[in-house]
Amino acid sequence: MRALLSWLHTAFHEPETRLYRVTQSLVWVLILLSIALLVVDSIVSEGGDAASLVAGTDRILLTIFAIEILLRVGSFRPPALAVFKRPPMGHLNAHLLGRLKFMARPQMVIDLVAVLALFPELRGLRALRLLRLLRTSRVFRYRNPFAIVFQAFEENRLLFGLAFSVLGAVTLLGGTTIFLVESRMNPQINALSDGLWWALVTVTTVGFGDISVVTGLGRLVGAVLMVGGMFTLALFAGIVGSSLVTSVLSIREEQFRMSDYVNHVIVCGWDESTHLMLDALADELNLSQTRVVLFDNNERPRALPPDFLWVRGDPTKESELDKVRLAQAAGVIVTGERDTSPQAADARTILITFTIRSFLRRRKRDLRHRRARLYVVAEILEAENVDHARKAGADEVIESQRIGYSMIAHAVRYHGTASAMSRVLMSGAHNVYVGLAPIDEAKPVSFGDLLIEMQLSKRGGLVVGLRTPDGEEIINPRKEHVVEAGTLLLYLAEAPLLDPPS
Repeated sequence: MRALLSWLHTAFHEPETRLYRVTQSLVWVLILLSIALLVVDSIVSEGGDAASLVAGTDRILLTIFAIEILLRVGSFRPPALAVFKRPPMGHLNAHLLGRLKFMARPQMVIDLVAVLALFPELRGLRALRLLRLLRTSRVFRYRNPFAIVFQAFEENRLLFGLAFSVLGAVTLLGGTTIFLVESRMNPQINALSDGLWWALVTVTTVGFGDISVVTGLGRLVGAVLMVGGMFTLALFAGIVGSSLVTSVLSIREEQFRMSDYVNHVIVCGWDESTHLMLDALADELNLSQTRVVLFDNNERPRALPPDFLWVRGDPTKESELDKVRLAQAAGVIVTGERDTSPQAADARTILITFTIRSFLRRRKRDLRHRRARLYVVAEILEAENVDHARKAGADEVIESQRIGYSMIAHAVRYHGTASAMSRVLMSGAHNVYVGLAPIDEAKPVSFGDLLIEMQLSKRGGLVVGLRTPDGEEIINPRKEHVVEAGTLLLYLAEAPLLDPPS
């Protein structure tokens, strides 16, 4: 059963896999066939054998679409379960809420509405599935407009919820009032639904005229609804305009804090070179499942792709860190500023790292169910500040400038080494991975025997070092070195071959 669920998850939620691409290709073929049947249905004569065949085929296709949605929702893995351990009832609650939130996404809502074409009167709704073809990144070379629109709705769903709440409240109040006022003397209003319909038509200024008020008090209620409708339409116009035109609204900061984002990666800092790191993150991560949030005290850059979220704030202030849901994040990257001196940039990096750890120490209650410690990677420009960054709480410190200059200097004497190391460090080729060594606690083995037993080289891997349970890293250890349980192996491969550390 677990293998089947894993297979379904790969087929519907992992775009980088071949199985997902095959599944989506089949769905696209069925969508085009469904649209073609709609055209044929409008041509063939009713009651004939051809019409019956088209209708039967159409019902089969729509049933397949309904099953596809059920499998997509059923195989969805709520992000919260990847970070927090839950008791049995909490585990079930996380699954149910996670799937409901997944179904409330704009893309899923469109697909769910398209399934209503199972009713003959609504079969034209199947055309909405064409939007699924346009949502793919292959159709648009640079920026997907549908991704921008969906991102705008997602980032401003709090505002849209407010607007629809106002519309619902005004319609309910006006419809109930007009029903109580005119139900006894107006033959056009016989039920509460008639009053609600009249109120909705009046608030939206459509004015069908199928229902009209006949009393003076009813006209007064109508006048109030007309004025309220003007303000409601202005509210919707303002929200839609600001969502699609303005890249960042102040409400987004609070909305992200109130959102359900979990297992995301936070990048603290932004300058003109940060886009290079974002490109690398896009290669390493599946951005549709692991969201990347940039946290900086400036306005969102216009060139920032919609795949990346932006929250405005000061990461050096502990009171601001909750804006990016730090306690629910998978990791944090603290970048060094390039528009100031290296010492000043490192001082800011160390301060941010210390502030993050201080914030987490104060939130022990929120972190007691985390599966692993929040991983913090800090970029340091001056070598003398590496120890300071580690003492501040960085799990890993990257000396970006020193590494680059060391590779350049080494390449002068040993030609080709910098090129080889670049291929190792770049994603998309052989890369360095960390995996748990399969060691029995009662039987420590030598490093040489471990390599023979694992036969990792036959699977395309090359072990280059290990990290002991105490945190010591040993590169190219001796064959007689004793490997204990809990040791992590550092190895080169095209893809992960061992279970990652928990």
